[in-house]
Amino acid sequence: MARFAFSLGTHDELRETGVVIGDSFDEALATLSRRFRPTKGDRLELGVEGFPPARYEHTGYARGVAGWRPAGLMAA
Repeated sequence: MARFAFSLGTHDELRETGVVIGDSFDEALATLSRRFRPTKGDRLELGVEGFPPARYEHTGYARGVAGWRPAGLMAA
């Protein structure tokens, strides 16, 4: 199992930081979504030691499933 470091908050406020254990990146993301129940616009950084973190922005919920999109993408 891998250890994923994370930080969760908004542009102005950091609410949670820590480590989550999981077999995969997707599992770690799902665990964090259940544990903290993010709201639309929240930002998440998630990564493993030695690599830059992936950055996501929460897009809300669809049929009870949390939606995340990569943060910082520009429209074409």
